[in-house]
Amino acid sequence: MTFTETLHELCRNPPWLEIVANTVNLIAIALATRNSIHTWWTGIAGCALFGWLFFTARLYADVTLQVFFIATSALGWWHWLHHRGRRIERPITRSDPSELFVTIPLGALASIGYGWLLHRFTDAYAPFIDSAVLALSVAAQLLLMRRKLETWIFWFVANTVMVFLFASRELWITAFFYTLFWINAPIGFFRWRRELLGDSLIPSDSSTEPSP
Repeated sequence: MTFTETLHELCRNPPWLEIVANTVNLIAIALATRNSIHTWWTGIAGCALFGWLFFTARLYADVTLQVFFIATSALGWWHWLHHRGRRIERPITRSDPSELFVTIPLGALASIGYGWLLHRFTDAYAPFIDSAVLALSVAAQLLLMRRKLETWIFWFVANTVMVFLFASRELWITAFFYTLFWINAPIGFFRWRRELLGDSLIPSDSSTEPSP
């Protein structure tokens, strides 16, 4: 490989990219676990870096997912700061079971459909598994935007799949970080659940300032 080809390869997939993308994303997820509003802007930065990383690995469904995350993170940031038309913090709540009964089968159908498109029209790696990650992550992100406790269940399942997917592409650093995210999901669930149970003791007309 010539110097020019080596330089092009480094620019296409710089060695620092995987480390920086995962570090920023780890910060964002740690802030989400703490129920902190700052999870959103750090998450946007992390998603932009991940989009670049996954494009180089031909995980195109994950590239699409990062674009979705950037858009919904901006919306989530606004939603957490506004509740019932007022600029107060949105409380943690549980999802209505009927929502989940609709979301899960629709997500499965979307996963199969998008996986087929990737298989048929692109050189995507593991298109159906990659699409399943996309569907699970979309559902988890939408629940996170609305500060629903069940977001952590969806993240737990999605992270389980992603650890093996990224390891199969030899993205070892990313697989390691997603193992940490996998461990973090139940921690986030129980921490949010504790806050939810604590908030249930507070009168419903109380307002709080956004978490630091």
